[in-house]
Amino acid sequence: MATETRLDWKTVKDLDKQYMRAQLARAGKPRPKAIGVDEVSIRKGHTYRVVVSDLERRRPIWFGGADRSEESLDIFYNELGEKKSGRIRMAVMDMWKPFRASTKKAAPQAAIVFDKFHVQRHLGEALDKVRRAEYARLSGKERSYIKGQRYTLLSHRENLTRKGRRNLRTLLKANSRLHAAYILRESFGQLWDYESEGWARRFFENWRESLKWQRLGPYQKFAEMIDRHWDGIAAYCKPENKVSLGFVEGLNNKIRVIQRRSYGLRDEEYLRLKVLTCTLEAI
Repeated sequence: MATETRLDWKTVKDLDKQYMRAQLARAGKPRPKAIGVDEVSIRKGHTYRVVVSDLERRRPIWFGGADRSEESLDIFYNELGEKKSGRIRMAVMDMWKPFRASTKKAAPQAAIVFDKFHVQRHLGEALDKVRRAEYARLSGKERSYIKGQRYTLLSHRENLTRKGRRNLRTLLKANSRLHAAYILRESFGQLWDYESEGWARRFFENWRESLKWQRLGPYQKFAEMIDRHWDGIAAYCKPENKVSLGFVEGLNNKIRVIQRRSYGLRDEEYLRLKVLTCTLEAI
C-alpha cells in the first residue's frame, strides 16, 4: 500500500511539472530590462541558489547556480545571452560583491541599485547588536526591560499589537541608548525618498553626524558600509530607477512558503518550477 502511495505521488508530481512547464512556455522567453538578483537558502548548511526576477513584469525568470558565487550568476547571463544582457538597464541586488562583479562583467551598461530592504536589514542587525550589548551591560530591573523584547524592538511600530506598542514605549523610555538607536533606524528610511543624489548625500551625512557621542559601534560600522557602497544606493535617486522594490521582498516570502509546504522535498527541479511559476496566471 505504501508503494502505491509513493507511485501516486510521483504521478501527481510529474503531471504538475508538465503543467508548470506549459505555464513557462506560455509566458515566453524573458527579455528583462530591470532585474532583481537575490539568493535563497534551499536547505541547512548554507546551501544557496540564485533567483533572478524581471522587475517590470514582476516575475522570477531564473533559479539556479550551485551557490551565491559570481560563477553561479554568470550562468544566468550566459543563458540569457549577450544581446539580451546588453539590454538590461538596471540590476537590483544586495551589497554582495560576487553579484556586482558578475553583472558589471556581463551587463556593464546596467545601473546597479542596492535593494533598500536588504540595506534596512543590515541596519536592523546593527540595532539588534546594540540590544544584545545593552542586555549584557545591564542587570536587575534595567535588564528586565530588554528581556524578551527583540521582536518588539526590531519590528516597525505599525506592525505591533497594542500591547507591543506599549512595551516598546516602556523599553525606549527605560533605555536611552536603545531609544537613540531606534529613532536612528526609523529615520534612515527617509533616504529612499530623495530624487536628487546631492540631497540624499546631505541627508546621509547629517544622519552619520548624529551618531557622534551616541556610543553605537554597530551603527558606525553600518555607516561605513553605506559610504563604501554609496554608488549603488545613490542610483535609486534617479527617476528611471524608481521601480517597486517590494516585489523582491514579496517574492522571498512566496519562496519561503513554497519551501515550507515542500518540506523534505529533494527534487530541486520541482522547486525550481514552483518558484518560476509562482506569479504566473493559471492556464
